[in-house]
Amino acid sequence: MTDRELAPTGDGELRASPLELFFDLVFVFVITQLTASLAHHLTPGGLARVLVMLAVIWWMYDAYIWVANAVPPRTAGQRALMLLGMGCFLVIALSVPRAFEGGGEIFGWAYLLVIAVHTGMFATAGVRPGAVARMGALNLLGAGLVITGGYLRGGPELLLWTAAFGLQLAIPYLVDLPRFQLRADHFVERHGLVVIVAFGESVIAIGVGIDGAELTPALIGAAMLALAVCVGLWWAYFGADDDEHAVRAMARLDDAQRNLTAIKVYNLGHYALLLGVILFATGAKTATAHPTEPIHLPEALALAGGVALFLGANTAARRILAFGTGRLRLLAAALVLAAVPLGIRISPLAQLACTVVVLALVFAVESRSAGLNANADTDTDTDAETGGGSTAGRPTAGRPSGAEDVIGVPADVLRPDPEHGLRGLSHRGPVELGDQRAPVALAADETG
Repeated sequence: MTDRELAPTGDGELRASPLELFFDLVFVFVITQLTASLAHHLTPGGLARVLVMLAVIWWMYDAYIWVANAVPPRTAGQRALMLLGMGCFLVIALSVPRAFEGGGEIFGWAYLLVIAVHTGMFATAGVRPGAVARMGALNLLGAGLVITGGYLRGGPELLLWTAAFGLQLAIPYLVDLPRFQLRADHFVERHGLVVIVAFGESVIAIGVGIDGAELTPALIGAAMLALAVCVGLWWAYFGADDDEHAVRAMARLDDAQRNLTAIKVYNLGHYALLLGVILFATGAKTATAHPTEPIHLPEALALAGGVALFLGANTAARRILAFGTGRLRLLAAALVLAAVPLGIRISPLAQLACTVVVLALVFAVESRSAGLNANADTDTDTDAETGGGSTAGRPTAGRPSGAEDVIGVPADVLRPDPEHGLRGLSHRGPVELGDQRAPVALAADETG
């Protein structure tokens, strides 16, 4: 991307294509597999593995969003490449459960194909071969670390995969990212769709947790409360039209600022959001499986930590995009974490109920504050239009009320006339208050 800027394809609004939505279905399975892996190994080591797997998977998955933003899949060849990448991601998802238990090499080779397809898609964007080769070589180096780690297994595998993610973080700054012309509307929409897909995994986790158990009132209540938490997280992301605010905030930036902001908010920020969803889904499985029995600390922490992490990442994104401080959301995150003892000592049902209450109260207060601010802005606009807050439109010494508004001539060029009423300083005759002509017309009369 150093030798040629990528111009947007086509005019007008760019929306996500049906093929891209289809492509996202594979990501549902990726999140499902990562959630299942964490649920089976809910230990610091298991969490570290999920952190690294999600990092390397998400980085390249997000890279497909970037390339579809530059080259929407409209031709048969472009669609074929995207479908091929979709198949490679499916293989990666299938290999997740054994990625650190003897199946890491399959993960690695599928990851290599994902990168090769991604590089091929960028080559069709008209970028000069040298720029494509530079980006592709760096990505291939990361794939080599992943493949090598897959054969080594254990601690060395975790270390090499972490190094691969570290390299990926540096790539945008090594390929002159600021020259990339990102379309804000499509980019924000695609990431919103990915978040919805991730929420779908939380719903799946609720059903998996039940797993054919008798539908008692407590179990139904736990399922509904877990769903209510998902609704709360959805509201945190979409409820205040944050996606529309994000589009406007991104569109106001120049190319360089927009791309670097995209890295912070959408590559890194959404990594934290997705991890939060995975953690919550892991805790929700246990909560719905044993709604009335105390749970262990790891499960309670996953249940609360996922919500808190999501709120924290969401708050950071709002601040970076400058359309909300999110202090109440940080307070909500702290209160949700404080509810962990409820799950340990009473039941996950109690912990979920507390979480729902906290989210409901915080978003209700936010909505009320937003409504009051909107009303205040409306009143301010109305005052500005009617002359409120200034001397316009109000009686002053020697001047009839409303004279300036009706005539449209600044007050400092008007003076009272004892005989004729309000007269312009340079006007040769009386100015009638009922005269609705524009000041330019009045001036023309003066010179005529």
